Amino acid sequence: MAGRRELPLMRGGGGGGAGGQPMSRGARILAAVVVGVTLGCVCAFLYPDGLIPRSPDSALHWPRRADSVACDTTGEVADLKSQLKSLERKNAELKKQINELSMKLQLSGQGGKEVSYKAGPFGTVKVLRTNPTVTPDESINPRLAKILEQVAVKKELIVALANSNVRESLEMWFTNIKRVGIPNYLVVALDDSIESFCKSKDVPVYRPDPDEGIDSIGKTGGNHAVSGLKFRILRQFLQLGYSVLLSDIDIIFFQNPFDHLYRDSDVESMSDGHNNMTAYGFNDVFDEPSMGWARYAHTMRIWVYNSGFFFIRPTIPSIELLDRVAGRLSSEPKSWDQAVFNEELFFPSHPGYEGLHISKRTMDIYLFMNSKVLFKTVRKDARLRKLKPVIVHLNYHPDKSDRMRAVIEFYVNGKQNALDHFPDGSE
Repeated sequence: MAGRRELPLMRGGGGGGAGGQPMSRGARILAAVVVGVTLGCVCAFLYPDGLIPRSPDSALHWPRRADSVACDTTGEVADLKSQLKSLERKNAELKKQINELSMKLQLSGQGGKEVSYKAGPFGTVKVLRTNPTVTPDESINPRLAKILEQVAVKKELIVALANSNVRESLEMWFTNIKRVGIPNYLVVALDDSIESFCKSKDVPVYRPDPDEGIDSIGKTGGNHAVSGLKFRILRQFLQLGYSVLLSDIDIIFFQNPFDHLYRDSDVESMSDGHNNMTAYGFNDVFDEPSMGWARYAHTMRIWVYNSGFFFIRPTIPSIELLDRVAGRLSSEPKSWDQAVFNEELFFPSHPGYEGLHISKRTMDIYLFMNSKVLFKTVRKDARLRKLKPVIVHLNYHPDKSDRMRAVIEFYVNGKQNALDHFPDGSE
């Protein structure tokens, strides 16, 4: 009995207030809040970064997110739109480059499968004219590769072949190149004497490795025989990834030719033509009276490219051209290299023959001038006499040394009558 009377006092004793009275429900809640606040203050003092620390990355980014919420987003939206447009333009340009590269691979015969292209509107369709360059392979001639790396400018250089038979003309050739200030040129010496001569004159020179075919022709061969060698030798230059401006040594330079090239074709060549029609092509009408009503037949004509001065890029069609010409000259010893060079460039595919798919450009005949243009036309025309050519090639005249000196007098030293005593042609 006594135990039951003490029970209420025991319940109230656990949370009694003043005077031992039981705590109300509100008082207990208030006490819990006070305890919670007190604990929170203690934790904040002891753990200023929180009980579970944030990673450095999140700590760095949190203020930025807070700032971005507070700032005006109009400028950022405009900036994002601008970036999006820029990316779209870049994407379109990349697609264009991919399509062009794919087409170049197809045109050069390197593509793995046929690719279809959609033609644009009338008048806008243009075929690609510039074939891709080959991948350089220095393993074919490491010694030549080192020389070209030192001599070439932007992977381009002038190259001439010479033996002791043309020593005098060769000296005039490189003397004028030096006078113009052309740094990227190289003489391919076909005998030891020319190699030593070039070194004594501080002229870049390359002597090919001993080869029975090259040595026998190089040491004793005449102009035509030596000229035929260049197609075999030039192949290595192209395989190494260099563009070559092939030059005979009966050529005088008055300007840097690399400033006047288009580089939009596999081959750019000077012409043997003597006016716009013969150099660039014309419609020639053949008359056969016995055919009556059909007596007139239209033909397309162009005078040949000069195989003694042409710019050739390191492409698959260019290398195929050199292989074709060199192959025919070795199997047809009586053939003229210039004739074979033009036949391979221009003859179309027909039964029993597959034509060469190569792009070509004819050089300006008044800048890259042959000696027929000079002596037959230019020297007699007051306006054309004032024009300064890039080169003059004495290809039409056998008295080369005398005419070369006269051409130098006329264009370099300003002697106006230096050319007057020469006939138009050879005597």
